[in-house]
Amino acid sequence: MREEGEARLDRHDRMILEILSTEGRLPITELARRIGLSKSPTQARLRRLEADGVITGYRALIDPIRIGRDHVAFVEVKLSDTREAALSAFNAGVVKIPEVEQCHMLAAEFDYLLKVRCRDMRDYRRVLGEAISSLPHVAHSTTHVAMQAVKEGPLGDVS
Repeated sequence: MREEGEARLDRHDRMILEILSTEGRLPITELARRIGLSKSPTQARLRRLEADGVITGYRALIDPIRIGRDHVAFVEVKLSDTREAALSAFNAGVVKIPEVEQCHMLAAEFDYLLKVRCRDMRDYRRVLGEAISSLPHVAHSTTHVAMQAVKEGPLGDVS
């Protein structure tokens, strides 16, 4: 059963998503060959997936170690106020912090989990002290430093 707002995807659509999740620059002719359709129907499906918001964009995957941003910390954030206005204020602030790679609101003992990527511990302490801790309604935070990324990457199997 499909959830409300969930796109209707057939096997060709799922194949397109699977392939593009790891090879986003693949030429349309090669994509068409791999899914077993001609170029025109493949292009039409791709445009529909983009228009429907299933494909939200294309971007380069950058190796964070090669650009000196290999320090990863996960930050649990507890807010002092969880009314809608407070949540909205926190959300608006956190999206402006470039070192915050991901931010998730959770149903847990804390309200948000942030993935923060920095150069080193000194840089992280600056981001925590100057940016994260000064966000609206932050009561306290707890940091967990990642020692190794075992798995990171694209969505994977979309079937």
